[in-house]
Amino acid sequence: MTQVMEGARRQWRHITLQWAKLPHWFRRIVLPLAFLAFLIFYPEMFASTTNAYVPSMATMVVMAVFATMALGLNVVVGYCGLLDLGYVAFYAAGAYVAGWFATLQFAPHSFHFGAVAVLPVLPGYHVNVWLLMLIAGLFALGIGVIIGLPTLRLRGDYLAIVTLGFGEIIPQAVNNGDSWFGHNITNGPNGLTPIDSLGFGNTLHGWFAFLPANYRVEVHVQNYYYWSGLAMLGVTLFCCIRLRDSRLGRAWVAIREDEIAAAAMGIPLMRVKTLSYAIGAFFGGVAGCFFAIYKSSTFPSDFSLNISIFVLCMVILGGMGNVWGVMLGGAVLAYLNYQGLGAVGNSLKLDVSTYSYAIFGAIIVIMMLLRPEGLIPESRRKAEFEEAMEPEPEVIPV
Repeated sequence: MTQVMEGARRQWRHITLQWAKLPHWFRRIVLPLAFLAFLIFYPEMFASTTNAYVPSMATMVVMAVFATMALGLNVVVGYCGLLDLGYVAFYAAGAYVAGWFATLQFAPHSFHFGAVAVLPVLPGYHVNVWLLMLIAGLFALGIGVIIGLPTLRLRGDYLAIVTLGFGEIIPQAVNNGDSWFGHNITNGPNGLTPIDSLGFGNTLHGWFAFLPANYRVEVHVQNYYYWSGLAMLGVTLFCCIRLRDSRLGRAWVAIREDEIAAAAMGIPLMRVKTLSYAIGAFFGGVAGCFFAIYKSSTFPSDFSLNISIFVLCMVILGGMGNVWGVMLGGAVLAYLNYQGLGAVGNSLKLDVSTYSYAIFGAIIVIMMLLRPEGLIPESRRKAEFEEAMEPEPEVIPV
């Protein structure tokens, strides 16, 4: 077993060295642009495929959503080094913003603000769904600040336990939200549905015919949701890269490496940690809002603790602190969970979903043995692991 692991490490090291030998401009410009073009034209290339292992458009939408959530959690865990086990709370916050302001929940009251593909006589609150995604992110950010201020003074396991508690509180709160202060706020276990569809409205559709007025009436509705999810992921990626290279990002890394030394150098720990928690919550809220609009519904059962653990596994698998690795980890685990394992089970005539948690656990254990720094590690973490794996020099007694 040890020889197999060592051989796998050598093979991976060889692949890494070959990648490093490629020209800088090819690695930094040509390959990313080629991959971006592949993602944009993916629906056209695989629209008619019948291969069960090729991700469907519905699976691609889910992969974009979870990759966005993984990038948001990476700000907290990968950049700042804070262990957050309650990330599902921000996902739920964003989803319920969509449920409150794009459904009939608060009928007979009627309020419309820039809503697309919604009849003016329809009761309830109906806000423009694109604006709603920003509002959802800001709402989740506010919740992140409220949760973070009293809890981020804790460290390590204590912080993980407190965030775990908040992650458990939120689903129970929305499950019993049909009687908050005598009012039906979340509709309890029945959830909120249907949620208004994405779209650009008749005006923009008239100016630019390629922008659909209402996604729901389009023949290739999944394609439009996929492209929208891809745009959301691209904006999140851009923001995460800019944050990483900013002064704030360097402060996060300093706290992650040595909190005491960072405080001694004048970094305001609480303010910087809270910003990390709030920014990560923002992206989780946007992803939750988009996913709720895509599904046209939101239910308390959608926000179990497993979601937080699942997203954390994506960050660990991909490589904490590295945005490209985190996106890869998010896409791989989301694909396996929503399509890959089912395709394998159908081929083997087995109900693989019964063993899904065991399979995911085995994947994480194997990764920790063979490549503990992740698929695409951050340079600092990679150097730390390589240094730790080097044998100590033998001391010859004089």
